[in-house]
Amino acid sequence: MADESGRPLPLLTLDNEFFWTSGADGVLRIQECNSCAALIHPPQPVCRYCRGHDMGVREVSGLGTLVGFTINQRFSGPGLKAPYVIAQVALADDPRVRLTTNVIDADFDSLVLGMRLEVVFQADGDVWLPLFRPVAEQPEPEPLPVDEIAPERFGEYVRPMIRTDKFEDRAAFTGIGMSDIGRRLMVPPLQLTVQACERAVADAGLTMDDIDGLATYPGGGNVGGFGEGGVTALEAALGLRPTWYNGGMETFGPGGSVISAMLAVASGLARHVLCFRTLWEATFNELMRTGRIQPSGGRTTNWFYPFGSTSAAHTLAINAQRHFHRYGTTRETLGWIALNQRANAELNPTAVYRDPLTMDDYLNARPITTPFGLYDCDVPCDGAVAVIVSAADSTKDLASPAIRVEAVGTQILERIEWDQSTLTHEPQVLGPAAHLWTRTTLRPTDVDVAELYDGFTINCLSWIEALGFCGIGEAKDFLDGGKNIARDGLLPLNTHGGQLSHGRTHGMGLLHEAIVQLRGEAGDRQVADARIAAVSSGGLTPGGAMLLRSDS
Repeated sequence: MADESGRPLPLLTLDNEFFWTSGADGVLRIQECNSCAALIHPPQPVCRYCRGHDMGVREVSGLGTLVGFTINQRFSGPGLKAPYVIAQVALADDPRVRLTTNVIDADFDSLVLGMRLEVVFQADGDVWLPLFRPVAEQPEPEPLPVDEIAPERFGEYVRPMIRTDKFEDRAAFTGIGMSDIGRRLMVPPLQLTVQACERAVADAGLTMDDIDGLATYPGGGNVGGFGEGGVTALEAALGLRPTWYNGGMETFGPGGSVISAMLAVASGLARHVLCFRTLWEATFNELMRTGRIQPSGGRTTNWFYPFGSTSAAHTLAINAQRHFHRYGTTRETLGWIALNQRANAELNPTAVYRDPLTMDDYLNARPITTPFGLYDCDVPCDGAVAVIVSAADSTKDLASPAIRVEAVGTQILERIEWDQSTLTHEPQVLGPAAHLWTRTTLRPTDVDVAELYDGFTINCLSWIEALGFCGIGEAKDFLDGGKNIARDGLLPLNTHGGQLSHGRTHGMGLLHEAIVQLRGEAGDRQVADARIAAVSSGGLTPGGAMLLRSDS
C-alpha cells in the first residue's frame, strides 16, 4: 500500500506503530530502556546496552545532526522523483540513534556534515514520515559522533582461538567451475548452476556420485534474480544424496556458505561439498521491464524504503562521503580502483566489460548517487560459480592441485543494521579482518594477490584498509595512482576484473579467481609466484575474509 504520492508505506506492527504514528501531534518518539535510559532504534524487546527488558517510549526533541547524506540521481521510485536527498541523522538526545530519512527545504549545495536539523512530519495515509530540514539559525557544524569501538582497537575485542589446531587445516579447495557469464543470457538460472557445478566436479576429477555435501547462498525462497532455488532445486535436478547440506541468507554471502562447507568436511559430515552461487539479475531485470515478472506489492517492513533508500548504493555512498570528509579521499581515489579492475578485465575473455576505461571516462560517467557514478557500481549479470571443498585427507589423487585454507575471519563487532553502525569506516569489515589475523602467523605483507569484495568501489577500498594493507584512512596515498594495486604492484588486486568489470557474482567469482591465481592458471593476468591470496566477501552486510595458500 502506498499513499497518494505513491511512496511505499511502512507496515504497522505491534513494535513500530508508535514510531510511524507519533507525528500526528508533531512529536518524535523513540523507544527507551527504562532501566538505563538508552534510546533504542529500531525497536527491540530488550536493551542492547544493559540487556534489560523494561522497555518504554520517550518523547524526544526532534533535533539532530546530519551525519551522512547522498543525492540520489538514478533511482526514481514511487512517490520520489530523482534527484532527492537520502540522509542519516543522529538524534541530539542520543547520537547512537540514527534515522534514515530525507532532508527537505534545503539546496543540495548547502548541505554539510554536522549541520543541525529539525524534524518535520509528512502525513502519508495513516503514517507520519519523519523528514528533516535545516534549523533556521545554523551554528558551526557539529563533529560527527564517536564510534563505540575506534578503528585501531578492533583487535582488542576479537575472541581468541579455542584450541591451537584449526579446522582450516582439514579442508581444501579441489575444484572450480564457472558457467557462461553475460548480460541477459535469457536462460533459466538453474541451467547456469548445473553448468558451473558440472565444470567444478570435472575440474576436481570427481563424479557427481562423489559429492556428498551441498552449500549455497542465499538458498531457496523468493530472492528474485539472486538465486535459482538453492539446494532443493539442485538436488532435484541432479539426483544427489548429500549427507550434509546448507543454504541460507544470514551469512556473508557465498563466503559464509563456503566456510560452512569447510566446517562440515573438517568434522567428518561430508567428504566433498559442492558450493555454488548463481545470479541472473540481468535477465530478471529484463523480464521485470517487459512485464513478464510482476513486482511484489504491499507495505514494507524496511526502515529505509519509505524514504527512497532502495539500494545498498545509497548507504554505501553515505559511507564513502564520510570517508571523503574524514580522510581526504576523493573521487579519483575510487576511480583508481575502477580503472584497475577494468585493466585486468581486458585480459579476461569471460569479463562482461573489457573496453579500456580512462579517468575521464570514470569521472564523466552518468551519476548514480553522490559520490558514486556508473563505474563505482558492479555489473549486474547472469552467471554461476561453483567450488568444491574437500576433506584435506581426500585430496591426494584428485586431478587439480589442492589449495589450502590458512585462516578465516568472521567475527561481528559492530551493529549490523546499516544506519546504526559505524561512522568512521564501512561496516562489517574491521571485525572479520581483525579476527582473520589472530588465526595465522602470516601478515599482510605476506599476501601475494588480493581478491577483495567490490560491489562498489568503496567496498574494495574499505577491505584494503581493514585487512591492514594500509592504515585506516590511508588508501588514497597507498593506491599511488593505481600503481600499488596493479598486477605488478605491491598488492595485485581483483585480477579477473572484479565485480566492477567481470560481473556481479557476489564474492564467489573472487574466490574462483584466487584459486586460479594460486594454481598459476590465470594466463596473461597471472601474478608471478602467487602463493598467498586474501579473499573477502560482504561488507555493509556481515563480512568475512579468508587467507588461501598454495603448497606447491
